[in-house]
Amino acid sequence: MFGEFMGGGRRGQGGPSRGSDLRYNLEISLEECFRGKQETIRVPNLVTCDQCQGSGAEPGSKPVTCPTCHGRGRIRAQQGFFTIERTCASCQGAGRVIERPCRACGGQGRVRREKTLAVNIPPGVEDGTRIRLAGEGEAGVRGAPPGDLFIFISVTPHPIFQRDGANIHCRVPISITTAALGGTIDVPTVDGTRTKVTVPAGTQSGRQFRLRGKGMSVLRSSLRGDMYVEAVVETPVNLTKRQQELLREFEKESEASRTHPESEGFFARVKEFFEDLRE
Repeated sequence: MFGEFMGGGRRGQGGPSRGSDLRYNLEISLEECFRGKQETIRVPNLVTCDQCQGSGAEPGSKPVTCPTCHGRGRIRAQQGFFTIERTCASCQGAGRVIERPCRACGGQGRVRREKTLAVNIPPGVEDGTRIRLAGEGEAGVRGAPPGDLFIFISVTPHPIFQRDGANIHCRVPISITTAALGGTIDVPTVDGTRTKVTVPAGTQSGRQFRLRGKGMSVLRSSLRGDMYVEAVVETPVNLTKRQQELLREFEKESEASRTHPESEGFFARVKEFFEDLRE
């Protein structure tokens, strides 16, 4: 759920390090992606010490200029023809030292505490979307600026819908009689309503029906994507004896008529294939 993000903080010239950026992984449903939501999260964090107000010094005292680097945070040393500059070991680059460290934070100017934050998830976010909360990362050492908090969105798989950008795909089983004779079917939509789809007679398995404006919300827009309903013609199972007899009668009646054009076309191509092999 939670972790440090992109390493530690950055150090300003002659000053303490900026606080580290943090990462929080937030899992939401597809419906929440569509609607958006207000989420409350709890983040274990390093926050500014209330006792010393982030200075790191015991109340009543204050940091003093580092006598080693004279407030520069860095010292220079001559080595032959070269001058080497490095971080001051006495103040760790802060330019100041604390003679009386704060007892609450040990001189760091920050303490570990759980923060409660409200996060606004806008409609239309996708899996992998990153939301930045500026200044909500770790507090910097001894009053340095805080880092940022990055919310990474992951979307749980949906049992009915598959998302493709702003579009939604849904596979809907239809009976063999509805596919053959035509009819209407009720299909759910991501906004929680139902819509009717007209299935024309002779519909084959795999045919798609496009429902404009029934897909996902588009991020930072009032538009919506489309929904694609794929018909899956279902073969009946557990037939009674009478049902089997009716299907055999139908098959017998179909032999003299062109009721299976796809099958006829396929087997005609198979016949041509073997004739070409014999030549």
